[in-house]
Order: sequence, then structure tokens, then C-alpha cells
Amino acid sequence: MTDTPTKQENQSKTENAPSSNSNEQRRGNRNNDRKRNRRGDSKNERDSEWQERVVQIRRVSKTVKGGKKMSFRAIVVVGNEKGQVGVGVGKAGDVIGAVRKGVSDGKKHLVRVPLTPNNSIPTLSNGRDGAANVLIRPAAPGTGVIAGGSIRTVLELAGIKNVLAKRLGSKTPLNNARAAMVALSQLRTHKSASRERGISLEQLYS
Repeated sequence: MTDTPTKQENQSKTENAPSSNSNEQRRGNRNNDRKRNRRGDSKNERDSEWQERVVQIRRVSKTVKGGKKMSFRAIVVVGNEKGQVGVGVGKAGDVIGAVRKGVSDGKKHLVRVPLTPNNSIPTLSNGRDGAANVLIRPAAPGTGVIAGGSIRTVLELAGIKNVLAKRLGSKTPLNNARAAMVALSQLRTHKSASRERGISLEQLYS
């Protein structure tokens, strides 16, 4: 004789099946939540490394068919104070949107700056943008950041602690900030300069 399952046994099996499925779904949801939390924490850590400072906010207008369209333009400097800095410009109908666009634009145009052990720059450099001309040179420890306006903001967020800067030409904040970025992008360490020229460090100093 073969044992046939009774109605009660079949009902108990059918009742236990959905409970096991629900337990598996709960476990899967917990794992997904943990992964999301880890991703969110890592993203917050990356964002916390960056600092942004608003250099200028202006109200600008654009002439269209129906009249003048008003908007805001924000100049934002983004940096991690560890040798990376960028300048961005954002335009939007409100100030918050313009600043947000400026931050994202600045992160797209980052420049890596070689820093010395004294948190200064290795060599003298000169940058131009439009009518603006910026000259930066290294300084002794304890000098501080001798600069003003948007140039000072760029140098500080790049992580430079001792530097001398001189603004020549235009006083426009955007042009000065971009000229400072050009000057920083042209910086080279002594090792990289000797490697590019194909000579040794002793020949470079002689």
C-alpha cells in the first residue's frame, strides 16, 4: 500500500510555502538596503572631501522675442585642499540652481597642482586669460597666501599655504580665477621638468 498525503498535510505544506518565500524576500530586501547604505556612505565621504566657495553671483538678462529673460550667474571654486581645484560657472533661474550648476561645472574642469612639503608651489608661474594676467611664485614657510579676490580663493582651495600672487591687468573675478588656473596647470616639479628636458637634476640646477 502506498501512503497518500491527507488533506491536512497538503494544507500545512501550502501554508508553509508562502512563509518561506516571504522570509527570502525579507532577507533580499535587507541585503539591498545594506548595499544602498554603503553606496550612500561612500558617496557622502567623496562629497565631504570637496569644498566649494561662491566667488560672485550676478543677475544677468537675455533678450528674447518676448522681452528680457532674467537669470542668475554664479562663479564657484571647487577644491579638496589636497592639490585639486576647479573653477565653474552656472546659470539658472534661481540662485541655488546656479550654484549647483557651477559646482558640477567646476568638478568637470579640475587641475592637479604639485605641492611641495612646505605646502607651496615648486616654481614661478604666469597665467593669462583674456585681459587678466596672474603671476604666482613660491614663498617661505609662514608667509601665508598673499593674494586677493578670486585668486586667493583658488589658491586656498588648492591646498597652497605659502605663496605670493600678483594680479596684472583685468580685475574681472572670472578672468582672474581662470588665469590663476592656467598658472597652476603650468606648474611642473623639478623631477618632471628634468625628465621632459632629458637631463639630470644636477644639470638642471647647474
